[in-house]
Amino acid sequence: MTTPHRTLHIATRLVTAAGLAVALGSLAGCVLVGGTSHRAPSPTAGQELIDLKKALESGAISESEYESMRKQVMRDSGMPS
Repeated sequence: MTTPHRTLHIATRLVTAAGLAVALGSLAGCVLVGGTSHRAPSPTAGQELIDLKKALESGAISESEYESMRKQVMRDSGMPS
């Protein structure tokens, strides 16, 4: 006979395992479906520039880091900097 405490313990472990599986799948950047690997699409240069600007405005990166990364995104995408 399973006690309520044991049932709760088992349910907690299952939820934790499911959460961990979802988190690891999200971090991997790809999902295996039917043996085929599908990668998440890369952000566009425009989205990367928007994200960099937000990081600058929030204080996550410095002005010099922003300029360096902005120039790299522009170079990589073929845009004139």
